[in-house]
Amino acid sequence: MCGLVAIFAYRDNAPPVAKTELVAAGEAMRTRGPDGHGHWIAGDGRVGMAHRRLAIIDLSDAAAQPMVAEDGRCRIVYNGEIYNFRALREELEAKGCVFTTQSDTEVLLHLYRAEGEAMVNRLRGMYAFAIWDEERRGMFCARDPFGIKPLYYADDGNTLRVASQVKALTAGGFAGKGDNAAGHAGFFLFGYVPEPHTLYEDIRALEAGCSLWVDADGARKIKRFFDVASLLADANAVGKEPVDLRELLRDSVKHHLIADVPVGIFLSAGLDSSVLTGLASEMANSRLETMTLGFGEFKDTGFDETPLAEAIAATYGAAHTTRWVTGSHFHNDMQALMKAMDQPTIDGVNTYFVAKEAAALGLKVALSGLGGDELFGGYSGFRQIPFLVNILGSIPGVRSFGKAVRVVTAPIARRMTSPKYAGLLEYGARYGDAYLLRRGLFMPWELPTVLGADMAEAGWMELEPLLRLEDCHKPISEPRRKVAALEMSWYMRNQLLRDADWAGMAHSLEIRTPFVDVELFSRLAPTLCRHNGPGKQEMARTPKEPLPEAVLTRPKTGFFVPIQDWLQGENNNAEERGLRGWAKQVYAAQT
Repeated sequence: MCGLVAIFAYRDNAPPVAKTELVAAGEAMRTRGPDGHGHWIAGDGRVGMAHRRLAIIDLSDAAAQPMVAEDGRCRIVYNGEIYNFRALREELEAKGCVFTTQSDTEVLLHLYRAEGEAMVNRLRGMYAFAIWDEERRGMFCARDPFGIKPLYYADDGNTLRVASQVKALTAGGFAGKGDNAAGHAGFFLFGYVPEPHTLYEDIRALEAGCSLWVDADGARKIKRFFDVASLLADANAVGKEPVDLRELLRDSVKHHLIADVPVGIFLSAGLDSSVLTGLASEMANSRLETMTLGFGEFKDTGFDETPLAEAIAATYGAAHTTRWVTGSHFHNDMQALMKAMDQPTIDGVNTYFVAKEAAALGLKVALSGLGGDELFGGYSGFRQIPFLVNILGSIPGVRSFGKAVRVVTAPIARRMTSPKYAGLLEYGARYGDAYLLRRGLFMPWELPTVLGADMAEAGWMELEPLLRLEDCHKPISEPRRKVAALEMSWYMRNQLLRDADWAGMAHSLEIRTPFVDVELFSRLAPTLCRHNGPGKQEMARTPKEPLPEAVLTRPKTGFFVPIQDWLQGENNNAEERGLRGWAKQVYAAQT
């Protein structure tokens, strides 16, 4: 896990790459790479790269970046982990490639030399990288299939800039031109900024599963090499090939344990992290380290996960640590938390604090159960959304009638309960609409009150959320896969994974997600369309040593944080209910 910067001044009249810009951009990402830093500028000043290193694989200086191929043709800056790099290395060595390090970075360089842009189809891992191809005089960038690792770019018509974080681009001196209305509207709609948007008009995220080629005249070519929804749509609905769920999960966990430093596990009392702990205990080379975050306000209540987490750790012989966080910790860290966010989000506070405590224990890498609910249908929305659509979708004119009802009832609902109830009929008849109703923070008709009428209208029109949500699931026929596509492509990608990145990197901690794995997902996708496809209980039975019965029978609660109590105390203003008040505070700090 690292931070990267790449600059390509492709126009003849573009200013040459400045060392000061590279250094400033890299410095803005210091916590992403405290173990080393480096930069390189081409002799003609047209290309520059910078890197901050968090050493996980091959801790030697030989694996530092930017890294150059032996013949000087290619250079790379890279963030992430390639879990199948050893197998790829064996293939490349058999073809005559000679390696001088034990790093996965060098494997990427040789693989690009061997297969060009098609290399991305061979990779299993989380990654974002930029490769300068001296021979072709162009830059190749790519981002992993699920978007676990971020990559942002800006092009002013003369120079392309690429970085791991938006703040690295702006810290280097690039001034974003104006507000991106879609990014601002998206934040209040969903509680995150939906990709490819940012808050800046001319800074974009390279979307998950995409590559970018920029040639010597600045022409950009973006290719999508992987799409979650497309794979779910193409999954063989009548496939009979049996799937060994235990072996598939063991294989993913095994790959995610690869490191030259200790790997810990974020352990809650939930099924996902418990299963990871059980499976990892079967193959770890040393005693597992697990840790649980407890909240002082929940101690000795039904929300306190620490006793059960400690029992799970004991079951699998893990060295377990419990750390406690209270409202005072939250307020003391508020400024640092806001600075680390990079893009506004209403989530990630829990990850920020658990990562902070993991780093305090000396860990550089931790496994997270993120993605288990999306893969195995754990959210209540997997049942509620199809139920609502089945009831309302067959009623003629329900959306038009629902809009009229909403116009009348919304002002009342806003003061007394969730404003979403006013939109139940209008937004309950289609999957995309119902998903927004379930996951939305502020509803569309509320945007003018938080953004102003002009930005709200412009943002809604540019973002086109309902159209994009419908397009995401439309090719898919089966309800579970429809909801899975929506959850993976929106909530998981734009919020959970992005929050795991910035919150972990704020403390120089790499967070790995074995449930978010391209090989695992590709193998399981066909089973998700079967009536008896694997769910959370099937997943829970995969460890050889069974989980404690209390874990198997415990109702799902999620990783809940008492953030509303921390922020509002006794203030029960209905209009600020949930995380709406927190969203306004985050937005004010980020804009």
